Amino acid sequence: MNRTGEIVLTIVGALIYMLFAGVGIFAAWLFNNEQVLNEASDEMMQQPGMGTGDMQAMLEVLQGGGLVLAIVSIIALVLGIISIILVKGDKKPKAAGIILIVTSVLAAIITVGAGIFSGIFYLIAGIMCLARKEQQTITVE
Repeated sequence: MNRTGEIVLTIVGALIYMLFAGVGIFAAWLFNNEQVLNEASDEMMQQPGMGTGDMQAMLEVLQGGGLVLAIVSIIALVLGIISIILVKGDKKPKAAGIILIVTSVLAAIITVGAGIFSGIFYLIAGIMCLARKEQQTITVE
């Protein structure tokens, strides 16, 4: 059976996850850079009503969030590639569909909604993998 739609949707989702992985790695690097942290803290200290504790908490959340986004995106990217391999040649489309659906839901939840964009592509591809039935060939004797 031709599964071009599922493969294309999975590739698009994987490319978006790759972009998010790059953004997450960049954010983690950015907030581990001492010079950037000093400039950001100086800028935030000039804001009225912003305390030192608030600023430190916000920077820690951004630093950890970038790392989580990168890790989840890389895992989702690898699972997407595995799903493409399973769908290609119509080997195990049901397993690929389950992997795609679970990956999309978990990535969206873990990244607090950031993974929803690429997760939509994985979710649609996963549903298509599960919904399509193999064509039955009837032989007349």
